[in-house]
Amino acid sequence: MDTILSTIQQLLSGLKFTLGIFILTLLFSIPLGLLIARGRMAKNRLVSTLVRVYISIMRGTPLMLQLLLVYFAPYYVFKINLRDLAVGSLDYRFVATIIGFTLNYAAYFAEIFRGGIQSMPQGQYEAAQVLGFSKSQTYFRIILPQVVKRVLPSVTNEVITLVKDTSLAQVLSVTEMFTAAKNLASSQVSVMPFIAAGVFYYVMNGVIEILMNRAEKKMNYYS
Repeated sequence: MDTILSTIQQLLSGLKFTLGIFILTLLFSIPLGLLIARGRMAKNRLVSTLVRVYISIMRGTPLMLQLLLVYFAPYYVFKINLRDLAVGSLDYRFVATIIGFTLNYAAYFAEIFRGGIQSMPQGQYEAAQVLGFSKSQTYFRIILPQVVKRVLPSVTNEVITLVKDTSLAQVLSVTEMFTAAKNLASSQVSVMPFIAAGVFYYVMNGVIEILMNRAEKKMNYYS
């Protein structure tokens, strides 16, 4: 029983970092994804091309590689001491993890949002113009709420994937839940910590799926 309680306690300690990575990544990547989506649809060819290249790189290379580049590039390219990049009490390992995850998931969210925006009928823009709405009012009050409704299932898939991808933070030695489980399994010579961690991940994704399904049902009035 003492071993079980100790295992749960250490997994919960790692869970704090897992939740931190998850929440901060969503907080930064969704708005950035919307901005990138607008850039992807920009009429300026230079802007749209640069954004397209960025999305292609983020989607075409492993997230683990991107995390390593974000972490080591400041030192090897700009000769910056990584200790100087800490944010308050947060080590740069954690900061680099958030930056890497945000840049990666923003590219995926951007393509999801772009598809949703481009699926909107042109007649809605014309009707809004006739009613006297400005471009910003049309986008934020008419188009964006409907886009959110349309892309919610795809966003849900990415959010669930994000929960599982947080385990990749171990490449930067961030002690999130999977790393804690791996350390426990090694010290205890047992597979139980991995099973316990799997249960935690499953429960987290179950809660997310329930919440997103409820959000989708509440937005059915846009249909």
